[in-house]
Amino acid sequence: MGPTGAWFNEIAAFLGPAYLRNAFTKGTLQEVEFLIGALGLEPGMQVLDAGCGPGRHALELARRGIEVTGVDLSPEFVALAMEAAEAEGLSARFEVLDVRDLAFDSRFDAVICICQGGFGLLGGDDDAGIVAGLADGLRPGGRLALTAFSSYFALRFLEAGEEFDPRTGVLHERAQIRDESGAEREFDLWTTCFTAREIGLLLGVAGLVVDSVSSVMPGDYRVRPPRLDHPELLAIAHRPAP
Repeated sequence: MGPTGAWFNEIAAFLGPAYLRNAFTKGTLQEVEFLIGALGLEPGMQVLDAGCGPGRHALELARRGIEVTGVDLSPEFVALAMEAAEAEGLSARFEVLDVRDLAFDSRFDAVICICQGGFGLLGGDDDAGIVAGLADGLRPGGRLALTAFSSYFALRFLEAGEEFDPRTGVLHERAQIRDESGAEREFDLWTTCFTAREIGLLLGVAGLVVDSVSSVMPGDYRVRPPRLDHPELLAIAHRPAP
């Protein structure tokens, strides 16, 4: 049995601000610095953060003078991002939106979709359409950064109780999650996994030129060959100018 509906919203509502206490969020600064260089971002540029969660990357970009639009399916996460942006007076706007419903025709200088925020939580059947929507949001010459969980890593380090669906590439697990008060609940998690080749093919079908597909870890974004022992893949691509 795979995920149905907006299954992650229940987890987001339970987590709330506690999401930002997870260890993987501690690398935000390094990740943003890498993205600024890899995407050629400068103050005043327009960036879409698709699947922005509570806005950790979007807010950090906005602190550097970049005009950010963040979208996420979780009302709770969007509310947290909006509250943080307002408190700091940042030029970032956020809205509740499903990444399958993106309609930003050539509006952005760059698009980021990272930390599985809008790409790896949908059950493995909407991948091509999502990437097409991300690509359509780019202006000619604009760049995309996309991360996905690695199939290589998932299978190599498959743990007891985890299940990997070879048809969809979806990894299913049960995880204990702690909220802001310290209370714990167990949730089902479904994460769609990809190979480097699959990511490259999806980007190519969407009309993008792939610049690199690298193995990365939270807080350790860089360009390097794909490896079996790194949990994520990071693709950098661009929309060719006419």
